[in-house]
Amino acid sequence: MSDSFPTLGIIGAGQLARMSVPPAAALGIKLLLLAQSTEDSGAQIANHIVGDFSDLATVIDFAKKCDVLTFEHELIPLSIIKSLEAEGFVVRPSSKAFIFSQDKAQMRQRLSHFLAPKSRVVMSAKGVDEYPLIAKSISGGYDGRGVWKIESRQELTQIIAEVGKVLIEEFIDFDYEIAVMVARSPHGQAATWAPTQTVQVNGICTMTITPAPELSHELSMKAQKLALDIAHEIGVVGVMAVEIFVKGEELFINELAMRPHNSGHWTIEGSVTSQFEQHLRAVLDLPLGNPAMLAPVAVMGNILGGKKVDMYRPYLHLMARDPDLKFHLYKKEVRLSRKIGHVNLLGNDVLELTHRVQHALDYMSGEIDE
Repeated sequence: MSDSFPTLGIIGAGQLARMSVPPAAALGIKLLLLAQSTEDSGAQIANHIVGDFSDLATVIDFAKKCDVLTFEHELIPLSIIKSLEAEGFVVRPSSKAFIFSQDKAQMRQRLSHFLAPKSRVVMSAKGVDEYPLIAKSISGGYDGRGVWKIESRQELTQIIAEVGKVLIEEFIDFDYEIAVMVARSPHGQAATWAPTQTVQVNGICTMTITPAPELSHELSMKAQKLALDIAHEIGVVGVMAVEIFVKGEELFINELAMRPHNSGHWTIEGSVTSQFEQHLRAVLDLPLGNPAMLAPVAVMGNILGGKKVDMYRPYLHLMARDPDLKFHLYKKEVRLSRKIGHVNLLGNDVLELTHRVQHALDYMSGEIDE
């Protein structure tokens, strides 16, 4: 019997790959991961090959075993993606779109006709007179790394001495930050989820609330159209997160991520079609699923590494105390402030849900013991 079900290769085997396993299994799609280690979060539960994603020969050997290739992170060199395309492999998103999640300067240039913080690339603090400002590594920064709030020329000089040229952006004193998840297929079908408000502490997202509670209906529609327009503009295939600063009635583009994203984890329980299933559908050119919410409000909290190492024992207390909580642990080594899992909760009341999720996070991390 012939089997037309495809093998999807995911370069990377962290928690995003891990959360792609259940929808792939449900759809009968075979996953193969290129992992750095057998201990990687996704490699623990899925077929994988251990290899170096920065080595072209390794990646080509991996690609030969797959029908379509996609990515779990932005670290793979663009030259390797282009080489895969030149060899005839199906890579989604393509190098032409993927570059805008790797290179913040290129992203700013390509999206210059969208409202965004004023920015430029500098190799010296000379001539930079307006502070405070935001300085960013042009590539590689996430979860607060590679992003600095700069108060003086001396600080900027120090950062440039450490990392070389940086992208500097005007400091936007925004009201809050949102993310819009959007999915797009090769033939242009696209869908968005409700905009999500992200809560940041020290540059790390600790909680998301969907739909963004402070966002008006009109701004919500505008934000979703913005995400769809950007997806069309750059020709992305797959799921993408568009991070946006909201100030009054204005929406400023912050960054893009060309993959499932932390701000979309709520969709696992909170949406008819999760971001992980939607990404599979999009990159395999299947019709996209319904992104509608399954409850009026969805709150996601990131479980960060803290005082506790045993993440199983807290279940006994939290599952009894709040049976509605949905836990997702990534089985990663517990380290301080590292994202090691998340918890989802659906309901009607934003304040009640955020309180219950925060309690679970504090108990999991060891901040509280009741």
